[in-house]
Amino acid sequence: MKTGKFILLCSLVAASVATRAQTPDAAEIVKRADENRQGKSLYSEVVMTVVRPTWTREVGIKNWSKGNDYSLILITSPAKDKGQAFLKRGKDLWNWIPGIGRMIKMSSSVMGQSWMGSDFTNDDMVKQSSIVNDYTHRLDKTETVREFDCYKVTLTPKENAAVVWGKVIMWISKADFIEIKTEFFDEDDILIHTYNGYDIRQYGTRKLASRMEIIPADKPTQKTVMTINKYDFDIPLEDSFFSQQNMKKAK
Repeated sequence: MKTGKFILLCSLVAASVATRAQTPDAAEIVKRADENRQGKSLYSEVVMTVVRPTWTREVGIKNWSKGNDYSLILITSPAKDKGQAFLKRGKDLWNWIPGIGRMIKMSSSVMGQSWMGSDFTNDDMVKQSSIVNDYTHRLDKTETVREFDCYKVTLTPKENAAVVWGKVIMWISKADFIEIKTEFFDEDDILIHTYNGYDIRQYGTRKLASRMEIIPADKPTQKTVMTINKYDFDIPLEDSFFSQQNMKKAK
């Protein structure tokens, strides 16, 4: 082999190796997106708008979370739902309904059901399943979604994992590991609904979607929109904050 050709071949091989080294694997991509969205702890204030062909409904929400094991969601409006709360501690889930004075333990069987009449599921909100731990991850390719250069990653449930979805496909931005688009499929590989993240904003050191939409595949004229009014990351929260007692008095 001539010296010039040999040098060119070596350069191409080196470039290929460098490219592979710079591209994180699928599991790392999903983990970084999850950590970007969650942080060590999080407080948020959100307005959820349920949009239907003939009506809309707004729900005010406060959310506190710590890692993947602790979450407390408080409904602040409308008046008829105010004070209702949802708690996650590890794999245990509860719903406090002040109007009837009942604490209900939620089972895995209700995770696929609608949350507060929206297009989000109970699992979407309380995150019983983990996109990092309960799925295997495959990096398919890179694609442009809207203006974002994204990794396309397919998530498949691990055997015996207690998950709602038969398959999940995520588009995660290469620049900041933002979840730009996600498709959720059932066990028969039928698309159920699609998530889209819009209006990227800076929250401290993070960039995240400030508006999120879920659109059901079989009902394209309806959707649920989450508008983030406040994000505070890495705030001090003790494990004891996430208790049934605190569900009843959170404000």
